Amino acid sequence: MKRPGKKVATDRSFVVALSRGLDVLRAFRPNDGLLGNQEIAARTNLPKPTVSRLTYTLTKLGYLTPVPRFEKYQLAPSALSLGYAALANLGVRHLSEPFREEVMRETGGAVAVGGRDRLSMIYFGQSRGQTLGVQLDVGSRVPIATTAMGRAYIWALPEDERGALLRELREHYGSRWPRMRDGIERAGETVDKLGFAISAGEWHDDIHAVGVGLKLNDGTGPYAFNCGAPAFRFTEDGPRLVAMVRNIEAALGGEAPQSKKEQSKKLKAGGKVARVVEGIR
Repeated sequence: MKRPGKKVATDRSFVVALSRGLDVLRAFRPNDGLLGNQEIAARTNLPKPTVSRLTYTLTKLGYLTPVPRFEKYQLAPSALSLGYAALANLGVRHLSEPFREEVMRETGGAVAVGGRDRLSMIYFGQSRGQTLGVQLDVGSRVPIATTAMGRAYIWALPEDERGALLRELREHYGSRWPRMRDGIERAGETVDKLGFAISAGEWHDDIHAVGVGLKLNDGTGPYAFNCGAPAFRFTEDGPRLVAMVRNIEAALGGEAPQSKKEQSKKLKAGGKVARVVEGIR
């Protein structure tokens, strides 16, 4: 886990102890079960004595439950309450559910909505059939650089924020960055021309997906949606996802949703995508 940069760490308003405590909580991942101080130290790049003090404090506060038999910890219900409170207050998650379910039924793909978590996208809403080999759910993280959801998010950002994120990604990935940058640039072209980003086997060989960014006027987000499946149908899923997201934006903004005729015109535009994808495979 990357530590805060020098600029952040020397910010007089930045509470380093709080940051480290939150990093300890973030070290726990879905399906992890129990973690010991040594494992937490490895994931957070914090000294083990520091981790020991933090886990002791978080236990006293009720955010961690100690398991003395194994000398390890697990997240306590108090920690879970933070996540559920966040989910409950994400209006886009609840409003988008019927839209996601409809597109899932129409395309046979899995449809999700997520937001940024450092250099990943974290799922906070998922409508899934039995199509994907990789099982993702609420709380799952996927990389920003190589996924359709992440690329859609990148191109939904204001230019200055996008530049800052790209610099973080370049520093993080090092020698792997040029190839990832090329994929992000191609995604920007498809977003500009067709309204959605593409990832064709670049995250997982057998998963193809499209992603669409969601911009809101209330200062939150942006967020991003994706639709993916093993046998991807580029000619229909992309335009359908674009129509879905524009309807969600309209619903959140109190505007009239797109008509079936408008959506049909967007679906016909999907035939252009096959040519774009040839340059990715």
